[in-house]
Amino acid sequence: MTLPSLRLKKHADRRLKAGHLWLYSNEIDTDATPLKTLEAGQQVVVEAANGKALGVAYVNPHSLICARLLSREPKQGLDRSLLVHRLNQALSLREQLFAKPFYRLVHGEGDLLPGLVIDRFGDVLVVQLNTAGMQAVLEELLDALDKVLSPSVVVLRNDTSGRRQEGLELTVEVVKGELPDQVIIEENGVRFGVPILDGQKTGWFYDHRINRAWLNERVAGKRVLDLFSYVGGWGIQAAASGASEVLCVDSSAAALARVAENATLNGLHEQVAVGEGDALEALAALKADGEQFDVVILDPPAFIKKRKDIPNGERAYGRLNREAMRLLGRDGLLLSASCSMHLAPERLVDVVRGAVRHQDRHGQILFQGHQGPDHPVHPAIPETAYLKALGVRVFRD
Repeated sequence: MTLPSLRLKKHADRRLKAGHLWLYSNEIDTDATPLKTLEAGQQVVVEAANGKALGVAYVNPHSLICARLLSREPKQGLDRSLLVHRLNQALSLREQLFAKPFYRLVHGEGDLLPGLVIDRFGDVLVVQLNTAGMQAVLEELLDALDKVLSPSVVVLRNDTSGRRQEGLELTVEVVKGELPDQVIIEENGVRFGVPILDGQKTGWFYDHRINRAWLNERVAGKRVLDLFSYVGGWGIQAAASGASEVLCVDSSAAALARVAENATLNGLHEQVAVGEGDALEALAALKADGEQFDVVILDPPAFIKKRKDIPNGERAYGRLNREAMRLLGRDGLLLSASCSMHLAPERLVDVVRGAVRHQDRHGQILFQGHQGPDHPVHPAIPETAYLKALGVRVFRD
């Protein structure tokens, strides 16, 4: 099948040659190849201004990122064969990294499959198709997954904000097999039930695995506060690692019910308590009650969704960190995280530094963490490096 062409303006191929996979609408020579003639999800051969073929991409003429490169071989589009190859590459990496089948199997551009996320929960795969280009090859993808992994269950969690931006329908459906009543994973030796259909994102956040492991080594005998706890990924692991008491706080009653279930699953129900409410309101109430903690964990949702949100988002992170530090004793440990892609790592350091000084304390950064290796960073796409975590000792003279 002959693919249509997408011609770039002069010098607009520099980023592609440097390894990037994205093309923006202002880089296209729309006189030579009008974007409006192409359909969302359609595959094209990308050409330099001189007509040289640079590879195959899929397009969305309605998006700022109007094309994403799939292959640097002009004759190789995204079909079942290439999907099988890329999935095998991704699987090979994870099997080298992890002894058990609980990990992110595909991390979009980091695995050269832009727009695709797959999390593996044993024989259950949760798939997110975040672009029209990936939606267009759904059937080929399902066939490729059968060939590579033969999963018992495949769930499509196509309810992300990215799909809305791509003009795609938001749906959640089981497209293969029957989802069991409880899906159990293991992370850092602790077991969790995962809310596949109605939890956040794919139901679990594998990206903090290494950061949690670091914290787990430092909580024995400590009193721990886990804010934005979700289903207890941080807090229950802390309890399993010897924390004397853990309080998990979240605004979702359903998430906190899962915390209680996961605590019971690991025989930790006596160490783990839950509190429902807004994080800042909970911090104020705990302070008013004279509560203190040895360790406070801050793992909030992304406060900065777009660049224009940076000023307000940084202020929100600053306030949250200041209020959290008020609950630490004279010598405490703060784990401060951000999943906001637009918050640079050095800015999170600035936020924490400012919060430390606002409380008239001293701070020492003991740990700087990032996403785990099952969320590989594409070296030419800084946006794929989104997660930050700081382990900070906060103390007084």
